[in-house]
Amino acid sequence: MATESSEGEEETKLMGGNPQLVVDGDLREMAKNAAWSVSSCKPGNGVSSLRDDNYETYWQSDGAQPHLVNIQFQKKVKLQLVALYVDFNLDESYTPSKISIRAGDGFHNLKEIKTVELVKPTGWVYISLSGSDPLETFVNTFMLQIGVLSNHLNGRDTHVRQIKVYGPQPNPIPHQPFQFTSTEFITYSTLR
Repeated sequence: MATESSEGEEETKLMGGNPQLVVDGDLREMAKNAAWSVSSCKPGNGVSSLRDDNYETYWQSDGAQPHLVNIQFQKKVKLQLVALYVDFNLDESYTPSKISIRAGDGFHNLKEIKTVELVKPTGWVYISLSGSDPLETFVNTFMLQIGVLSNHLNGRDTHVRQIKVYGPQPNPIPHQPFQFTSTEFITYSTLR
């Protein structure tokens, strides 16, 4: 169930969550080579807890909302999916309830592309970055910002256990409009 908001970004309500991370085979994790930063954190619960593949650790913010996670890339990348691991059963009032996704070239021109409302999520929550137009299957950006706008039960600080960012697999042959997968097709992919 998605509704359009006045600024033009899409607002979605997501319920539940998936205990296992399940991602399409044609997507790859893009954020491992990015520079990560957070707006605030408690000692021992910083940005490294978001990337350690451990569901027991978490980033805990420390300060006023919105709580921000900034992901900056060295070059422009195509992003298609954001996956967050949150657990309402363990974190209760620390669990995010409203999240904003922004993209841009840097802090100076971030534009909100998605607003998502989470209803007692437990597990992986998937946020597609594709637009309402079928041709907009990804976001081309230097920077992605994930903002926690509010928490369940009016909590002040937030817990996010894992974040993964996915984009499409690169075409193995540059300047080739098609992706040939077998060795035989790749052999005959160019004309002499």
